[in-house]
Amino acid sequence: MSLADEPLKSKGGVALEKATFAGGCFWCMEPPFEKLKGVGEVISGYTGGHKDKPTYEEVSAGKTGHAEAIQFFYDPAQITYPELLEVFWRNIDPTTPDRQFVDVGSQYRSAIFYHNEEQKRLAQESKKDLEKSGRFQKPLVTEISPASAFYPAEAYHQDYYQKSPFRYKLYRFNSGRDQFLDRVWGKDREK
Repeated sequence: MSLADEPLKSKGGVALEKATFAGGCFWCMEPPFEKLKGVGEVISGYTGGHKDKPTYEEVSAGKTGHAEAIQFFYDPAQITYPELLEVFWRNIDPTTPDRQFVDVGSQYRSAIFYHNEEQKRLAQESKKDLEKSGRFQKPLVTEISPASAFYPAEAYHQDYYQKSPFRYKLYRFNSGRDQFLDRVWGKDREK
């Protein structure tokens, strides 16, 4: 599926919807969503900033305002936006501003970029529910902002976990992401 083609229809004729999430390193955010039924190709990229057509070097230097993010189309007849939000929350640390695990800077902030008022409402509800759950002792700082221009990352970043599995696993382990997620979510992590 091409992210440039809107509106898209599934094989069954259902209009597809778009989701955009930032959860630190986009390499780590692709796999949990790509395995979901009803989710199309997950694209790594940059969004939420002020520079047109930024490069990885510019974004990683922290001067564009963009966050590393993922964007994809999904079939709401197969998976709902609240279900996608559950996957999102179970793959980030929502309590750290401008940081996800070893990656520091606003380009690694956690964010939900909504595409319509319904997504905004559902994102705000899910954040409030997670705050009330008591799972986290610190306040949740994940931003909920309107979606803006999304710039796909360079080709070598797309599906990095498949192209360079050894390097990806080494990075992911050393980042502390999985250790944190296992500690916070335990057996609930894969729900």
